[in-house]
Amino acid sequence: MKEAMYWKKADGGKVRCGLCNHGCVVAEGKRGICGVRVNREGKLYSMVYGKPSSACLDPIEKKPLYNFHPGSEVFSYGTLGCNFRCAFCQNYSISQTHPKDDGSLGAGLRNTEITPAQAVQAALDSGGHGIAWTYNEPTIWYEFNLEASKMAKKKGLYTVYVTNGYIAPEPLKELAPYMDAMNIDVKAFTDEFYKKTCGARLEPVLRTCETAMKLGIHVELTTLLIPGENDSKEELDKLTKWVHDGCGANTPLHFSRYHPDYKYEKPATSEKSLLQAYKIAKNAGLEHVYVGNVYHADYMDTYCPKCNARVIERTSMFFSSNRLKDGKCAQCGYQVLKHF
Repeated sequence: MKEAMYWKKADGGKVRCGLCNHGCVVAEGKRGICGVRVNREGKLYSMVYGKPSSACLDPIEKKPLYNFHPGSEVFSYGTLGCNFRCAFCQNYSISQTHPKDDGSLGAGLRNTEITPAQAVQAALDSGGHGIAWTYNEPTIWYEFNLEASKMAKKKGLYTVYVTNGYIAPEPLKELAPYMDAMNIDVKAFTDEFYKKTCGARLEPVLRTCETAMKLGIHVELTTLLIPGENDSKEELDKLTKWVHDGCGANTPLHFSRYHPDYKYEKPATSEKSLLQAYKIAKNAGLEHVYVGNVYHADYMDTYCPKCNARVIERTSMFFSSNRLKDGKCAQCGYQVLKHF
């Protein structure tokens, strides 16, 4: 195990974790909400340092990041655990599974430890253009991916976090110089949903989105639309207004289709509901709105905000053609993408 970053001693042999906005106070021998940070003899340790459960070369569009190096491939890592308890989680087999007390990840999972240098070398060997921390919540193995991201940048790889946005402000600031892009889940736009369904709060997530952008990180947002839970016109109006005013009109917003999984058995999101959300976002003035987890090419492609020319085409989510030159629209010359 690796001694954790961002913790302080508390009374009675307890420790207070400062990595995410839960601020867990952890008693001797116990773990935080994430299930992977443990108090041993008055010190906080990471149980997943160098322990990926998953590793795979993915298209960057799968993260989803559509306005960041489109068509590139990114070597992706995940581990176990999460600091949320989303009842609809579509990666619950790893996010809601925790390491055993002996530190192993368990049967059927990778149990080979790697160093940050080995993680970066595997990404280079894969031929990928970057390294992504994804599949489960990357914040909870911050110590490992911070160190690896520093190395990745030196080797010319870009770096990506796919996150729920619950990282605390100070760790985010330390991470920012070594993180190029984030896809942040905004799971709903009510605190009630976050408390009831995720075991968290909305405000820290919104703060992370705004702070990450101010720190120079490319940010794209994703909302998984769940019928009857977070897809009302009123809520989507509030969400899209906040994106426009708080993040900027050019911030990409992805609406993803929910399907029944884990503890949720609601019917899958209809295409009609997804397209309604798309129209609400466009009417709010957002320039880059996408629909995911369903095939509908017109709503997966990228358009020039100035002349509305189709500049990037995607087939079943995957990049298929590019009509940009140095990130500029070939038709009108507008700078559509900063990262290409």
